[in-house]
Amino acid sequence: MELELLDEKTSWIKDVKVKFFRNKTASIGAGILFFLIIMAIIGPYLNPYTYYDTHLELKNLAPCLKFWFGTDELGRDVFTRIWFGARISLTIGISAAIIDIIIGMIYGSVSALMGRVVDEIMMRICDIIATIPYLLAVILLMVFMSPGIVTILIALTIIGWINMARIVRAQILSLKKMPFVDAAKVMGASKMRIIFKHLLPNCMGSIITTMTMSIPLAIFTEAFLSFLGLGVQAPISSWGVMVNDGLYALRYYPWRLFFPSFMICLTMLAFNLVADGIQDAFNPREVK
Repeated sequence: MELELLDEKTSWIKDVKVKFFRNKTASIGAGILFFLIIMAIIGPYLNPYTYYDTHLELKNLAPCLKFWFGTDELGRDVFTRIWFGARISLTIGISAAIIDIIIGMIYGSVSALMGRVVDEIMMRICDIIATIPYLLAVILLMVFMSPGIVTILIALTIIGWINMARIVRAQILSLKKMPFVDAAKVMGASKMRIIFKHLLPNCMGSIITTMTMSIPLAIFTEAFLSFLGLGVQAPISSWGVMVNDGLYALRYYPWRLFFPSFMICLTMLAFNLVADGIQDAFNPREVK
């Protein structure tokens, strides 16, 4: 019996992979993401410059063989700063999504399984927290903490897990009436075992899709906050900081705005393509 269940699970995973990579747009998005991650790792080491080295005699140079993406107002290499900024943006986006998925899964599953008064109270708490804007959360956090990556992560995760919790709750509310849950209860399984062993594995399609869609939102929010000066602070390189610096130089030095803006758009596009592909792959109604 266990071997049969294992074979079914393996077959299901293979089916999801086949449907995902058969989707051309999803494959393109995955390829772009792979390229961005590799370049975030090795990009800053492809030339002799660092993201903070200043060379005032080389300021505002157009893209050339020596400086592939040009230089900024302090003579810093834009190419190096772009890929160092990719590390910041991807780290914040993925970290925020992981924290959201952990909090959201536990909160949503407990709420759905407990039901009645507990579920009502927990959902009203979600409604109250969801009314707090990101920007206000960051400003309030800055009263107690200095601007930076940790502050952004806390601000993103304070509110970001709400959507995940609601989705998990909705999924479990429909699953907890299934016969296999009643069988687990009869066998004496605890509520935590039912949640983590039986319910959450059956919600993974929605969970993974939601997590993938939340990453570009976190990346954009980080860029927006850094653009406003509430996020990553100089001399650390961030796409939002670079867009802010390049905005004032758009008329004469457009490459300083173009490259970080293009990277933000490309990253968000890639994650959304992958998220759509994952959603289609997990959809049992999709034709194989």
